[in-house]
Amino acid sequence: MKEKVILAYSGGLDTTAIIPWLKENFDYEVICVCINCGQGEELDGLEERAKFCGAEKLYILDVVDEFCDEYIAPCVQACAVYENKYLLGTSMARPLIAKKLVEIARKEDATAICHGATGKGNDQIRFELGIKALAPDLKIIAPWRHDKWNMDSRESEIEYCKAHGIDLPFSADSSYSRDRNLWHISHEGLELEDPANEPNYDHLLVLSTTPERAPDEGEYVTMTFEQGIPTSLNGKTMKYSDIVRELNVLGGKHGIGIVDIVENRVVGMKSRGVYETPGGTILMEAHQQLEELILDRDTYTMKKEMGNRLADIVYEGKWFTPLREAVQAFIEKTQEYVTGEVKFKLYKGNIIKAGTSSPYSLYNESIASFKTGDLYDHHDAEGFINLFGLSLKVRAMKMQEANGKN
Repeated sequence: MKEKVILAYSGGLDTTAIIPWLKENFDYEVICVCINCGQGEELDGLEERAKFCGAEKLYILDVVDEFCDEYIAPCVQACAVYENKYLLGTSMARPLIAKKLVEIARKEDATAICHGATGKGNDQIRFELGIKALAPDLKIIAPWRHDKWNMDSRESEIEYCKAHGIDLPFSADSSYSRDRNLWHISHEGLELEDPANEPNYDHLLVLSTTPERAPDEGEYVTMTFEQGIPTSLNGKTMKYSDIVRELNVLGGKHGIGIVDIVENRVVGMKSRGVYETPGGTILMEAHQQLEELILDRDTYTMKKEMGNRLADIVYEGKWFTPLREAVQAFIEKTQEYVTGEVKFKLYKGNIIKAGTSSPYSLYNESIASFKTGDLYDHHDAEGFINLFGLSLKVRAMKMQEANGKN
């Protein structure tokens, strides 16, 4: 019997060309696996396409809820944002995809896993670190880095497919390179390759409209959280994935979450892309608004550091590591009392606060007001300032003394 290879399959031109390439160069039995993280209509007709191209079978695994509950949720709790802008839409999905590829490889008794990520991107790292962490015995095939892969353009891939009896309606025209899931959609290529160019938003946007074209009337939204997890939207109890779906519609309508980024890839180069994350941007902001009421100063400061660290861990593909588990454990402890209600208004790309409340709020009006109350006496500040600024005063005195001698 032939050895089996598991192919991470999207149905696009790259992974379509990889099917005959694997059969021709390795004589593998090809098992395609498509992981549904919320790609939508991109999954239509995949089974027929995969088998037509020579695959033995196709698995389509719906992991949307697992993606939300196990991967998105801890990143939102942490406010994990890479380089202050990127909400990790692609990065969060890759370890889950790697996990499912390994599960099917075990089920099919396969000896290898193949992915279509290029040799310039981050995804090759994320896929392969995930596979190595979960199945170090499995062989990994990355065609774009393989000596036998001699296709370097869409035109050459189309010709290769035609030579192997695969004549599908792929276009040789240049288009954006996109990655989509429930959380976001990313865009790279075309005019975006030159950072001096303004994005062609009329041609580019999929989930959103620009703030200029958003409605002239704002829209109020209310959310509730329990221990850092969203539980309802506008008074309706919903599961995590449905909340993200609804927020995507609301955010897209009002031009929320469109960012133009030049980011530092793990492989050492800078890349420019535009990301649409309408629902995720709203969810992150709502969660942060609630945390402002609840976390004390020291915990909030440390949590920001740990959130940035988690963002790096996820971006670098190190999900299946003791470090990620430890950082996530810290984050989860900080979320113990992050429970309450957040209200805000969406208006032309902005998320405007409209009131936040929590039974665990540390905000005390009697202390924070300008009136003197039982818990705070204005005169107490004098002694505190004297001690808090003592080192500054001592240094200044010493400098005066030293300068006086000169």
